[in-house]
Amino acid sequence: MSDLASDVALLLSAGMGKRMRPLTASRPKPLVRVAGKALIDYSLDKLNEAGLARAVVNVHFMADQLQAHLRGRKAPAITISDETDALLETGGGMVRAAPLIAADPDKMDALLLLVSHKQAYNYTGLGDFHLDSTGLISRRKPGRVAPFIFTGIQIVSQRLLRDAPEGAFSTGVLWDRAIDEGRLYGLSHTGEWYEVGTPAMIAPTEAALTGT
Repeated sequence: MSDLASDVALLLSAGMGKRMRPLTASRPKPLVRVAGKALIDYSLDKLNEAGLARAVVNVHFMADQLQAHLRGRKAPAITISDETDALLETGGGMVRAAPLIAADPDKMDALLLLVSHKQAYNYTGLGDFHLDSTGLISRRKPGRVAPFIFTGIQIVSQRLLRDAPEGAFSTGVLWDRAIDEGRLYGLSHTGEWYEVGTPAMIAPTEAALTGT
């Protein structure tokens, strides 16, 4: 069993937050507040509650604001992965942060936390993945609906990042290879999940969090 005190979480926080405009005209998306609390603090508080001692946060857009906010936290301990020179997307961001993260390869290159449409509030898309009876992931077919949505949370082995492209690229490139090799797995989250990708999604999420 993994020892959470020695594990590291990576929070991808460098994006431009374009869908959250105009709120991101003056702040990075991780600092947009929902029910009075910055989005990134929801994740960091949960990691701290779970006993995880260290997190890596990548920064690019309005990096100074985000880093100043993170300096005000006591736990978990935070290491910055600096992308201020160039925005590297999800895959490139993981590769840049890889030296700061320890991981153990087993039969999985990555384990993705997924959620069903029924449990995904504010979500209007077609879904991302299928799961078989063993937990192996396959992609949604073009023009079809897939039953599971990626929540943005995954546990990743260093093996996933091997021979990665240079510069900016999507994590999907690495996922596709792992799918072909039978090494990309998913776990279905049975609780509620709220997408907060645009300003219009904030109010219903706040109502759910506050019970109003």
